[in-house]
Order: sequence, then structure tokens, then C-alpha cells
Amino acid sequence: MHIPDSFIPMSQAIIYWLIALPFVFLSLKWARKELDDMKVPILAALAAGIFAIQALNIPIGMGTSGHMVGATLVAIIFGSPMAGVLVLTLVLLVQGFVFGDGGITTMGANILNMGVISGFIGYYTFAALRNKAGIKGASFIGAWFGLFMSAIVCAVQMSIAGTFPLMAGLATMGLYHLIIGFVGEGLITAVVITAIEKSRPDLLDSSLTNTKGVGV
Repeated sequence: MHIPDSFIPMSQAIIYWLIALPFVFLSLKWARKELDDMKVPILAALAAGIFAIQALNIPIGMGTSGHMVGATLVAIIFGSPMAGVLVLTLVLLVQGFVFGDGGITTMGANILNMGVISGFIGYYTFAALRNKAGIKGASFIGAWFGLFMSAIVCAVQMSIAGTFPLMAGLATMGLYHLIIGFVGEGLITAVVITAIEKSRPDLLDSSLTNTKGVGV
């Protein structure tokens, strides 16, 4: 899922940076408005946990790897996909500049894929299904679908860059992340959200206790 520098030419990497940066700016704006003394430690703990689970890379061929993301989990807990963008941006910055995991020039694409695509699609899928499927079912489906779609976008980006053929990329990235999303991303998200809902519902965004739906 982490796209290395050599996989996307600079001319295309700049485009992904330009798309990702407004979301990063909006996530910082969200943080200044929404985070308080209770929420900051939770955000930090989630960032540390996501950093740890992303260290578990599964090689899937063609120089790529598969792993969990966590943006949907963060977005559900805080009631905004901007929280997922913020956490994934922080995690990717540390991974790229400190540990050399993923690229620097391609970090815009990685933020776009793992923070924006996964977080927004995952969160709004959860929001759409929450009343029908319940919090557990909706969080599972949202996290699974968000991860899958971010993998598909990643494959398309690398195909445009000429890194590998589109169909091979879609098959490889899509299949592996379908599985990872099912046994990892979706399951962990559902378990964590359900556990917090039962033991510490005060840590969840207040919209989750609103029977009329999920707030944005």
C-alpha cells in the first residue's frame, strides 16, 4: 500500500500532493476546533496503534505490500473522516522521514489513498449503513470497503505511472486487500468500536448515540 518513490514519476507525484494537501489543511483546521484535553491522548494512542499495525507488511508481488490502514476506525471514533486524514498523515510522516517506509515524493499519493480515500469512503459507508446494520456491522463493512477502495486507487495510480499493468495491479492489490480487509481491517474495527461502545461510550463521538443517524 505504501508507494515507494521510484513507483511514480515526480510529475504525477506532484499532482497527488496537490490533491492531498487541502485535506491535510482541513484536518488541521478540524483538530484546532474539535480536539480537547481528553481527545488528544486518544488520538495519539490511535496513531501509535496504527503505526504498529502498519509495520506488519504482507508482500504481495510486483514490489508492493499489503497491510491494514486504520483511517475508518479513527473517523468513526471521532465522528469525522478528517480525523482519519490527520492521523494517517502523522503516521506516514513518521514512517517516511524517520523509518524510510514508503516514499517521500509519493507521500502525497499515500496520504490520498490511506487517509482520504480509505477514511472518507469507510466513514460514509459506515454512516449510510449504521441504522440498518448496527454499529458493529456498519463499522466492519465501512472499514473493509474503505481499505479495498484505497487499494484499487493505488493500483490505478501505479498503472498510470507505468509501474505495472492495470489488470494485474487490480487483481493483485484488490484480491489481497479484500482478504486483509475482511480478516484484519474490518474485524479489528468492528471489535474495537463495539468494545468502546460497551465499556467507554463517552470516548465515542456523541452522534453514535443518536438514533437518528451519524453526524458529519
